[in-house]
Amino acid sequence: MPKGYWIPHLDVPNMDKFLPYRTTADAWHKTNGSTLLARGGRREVMEGKMRARNILRQFDSFDLALAAHSSPEYTHAHHLRDGHCECDFLVVEGYDGPQPPPIGAPPAPGALKGYWIAHVDIHDVEGYKPYQAENAKAFGKYGARFLVRGGKQQVTEGKMRSRTVVIEYPSYDAAIACYRSPEYQAAKALRMGKADVDLLVIEGYDGKN
Repeated sequence: MPKGYWIPHLDVPNMDKFLPYRTTADAWHKTNGSTLLARGGRREVMEGKMRARNILRQFDSFDLALAAHSSPEYTHAHHLRDGHCECDFLVVEGYDGPQPPPIGAPPAPGALKGYWIAHVDIHDVEGYKPYQAENAKAFGKYGARFLVRGGKQQVTEGKMRSRTVVIEYPSYDAAIACYRSPEYQAAKALRMGKADVDLLVIEGYDGKN
């Protein structure tokens, strides 16, 4: 069964006022079986726009992720951040289909994973397909693995583009290198004018922030 994910993007003007929410939500998450994959690490916006704070949290299924968001426990925590942040919040279904085939030796794993989080509006579906075929070269070379690739999604707060992709890499450096590689830049050229993209590279969670 595919996993489910929370992907909140937030701007937090005053962290002291935001902390009661985070403390309450973190305590509850320890009991609900979810896993925090990314929060507060290194980040770089490669395309478009993203808010300053970005989170990736994994649940055992999309239905569980959606139910968690509407639960009384999270509703209580959510109220603690009312007025203290601006948020775009997405609940999305994971991907369990074929992965990019490895090409050559994979990058060495880092202490923390790296992730691409991309939100996409496709304007030319047929014209977008050559990009999807070509990007496998870069993804295979840099050890990419799709966590989210389309699938069901529900925007619970704010606004989000119509399609979401999340890709896991062996490290943050591998995620950055993949984007900047000649292979990916050649693929990217094929989607120019076919889609609007917001793309963030973020480091995995280190247990501190």
